[in-house]
Amino acid sequence: MKIVSYNVNGIRAAMRKDLISWLSQTDADVVCFQEIKANPDQFDETEFHDIGYKYCYWYPAQKKGYSGVALLCKTKPNHVEYGTGIATMDFEGRNIRADFNDVSVMSMYLPSGTNSARLDFKLNYMDEFLEYSKDLRHSIPNLVVCGDYNICHKPEDIHDPVRLKNVSGFLPVERDWLTKFIDSGFIDSFRVFNDQPENYTWWSYRANARANNKGWRLDYLMVTPPLQEKLKRSVILKDAVHSDHCPVLLELDL
Repeated sequence: MKIVSYNVNGIRAAMRKDLISWLSQTDADVVCFQEIKANPDQFDETEFHDIGYKYCYWYPAQKKGYSGVALLCKTKPNHVEYGTGIATMDFEGRNIRADFNDVSVMSMYLPSGTNSARLDFKLNYMDEFLEYSKDLRHSIPNLVVCGDYNICHKPEDIHDPVRLKNVSGFLPVERDWLTKFIDSGFIDSFRVFNDQPENYTWWSYRANARANNKGWRLDYLMVTPPLQEKLKRSVILKDAVHSDHCPVLLELDL
């Protein structure tokens, strides 16, 4: 199974930048989108059907043009779960999960902490999601949680760890949470295959950051331990330029 996760920073904008052609060439079995910023009646879903994604599931935020996640599948899932059932999290459309026979795949868009109020919201979401994921793994041991976590875990995951240590996305409290999340029963699949610095998935649109690779690794493909022996490949697809993020790809030998 080939899984792609991509914060598209607006599905309609990404489609205008030839996203459909790129998806067709990449040929993933499951595609996880974050930050779709649209309701499904605002774009032509048949464009995804035409390249093999007959099963499309959209979970937009209640606020129009904001947040939202989605799953595109070539094979029909056994079940699709919209949200977490936690009201304080679900109104922003940040979690959707598809269950297949051998694995469950979640697309998650963790909040950013752009100001003190949003940082408080983010920290609360993180705490609630950690407990939710612990319960979820009891019933679903083979779980992949893909998405934009809006956190760089370690100094090698950010271009300037000293200067940015007090910026949300690299705050000690956020990094500690990501450590706790991993320690609770997840594996950062990219780091199984690549331990090198300067591998980023997001760049500011300012100051030519992408061309200079002044980036942040915010997007992860986390897997539970039962899937570790199934890991075949986990890579960053840095050449895709439909967004300020780039996609990440996971291949499982199921």
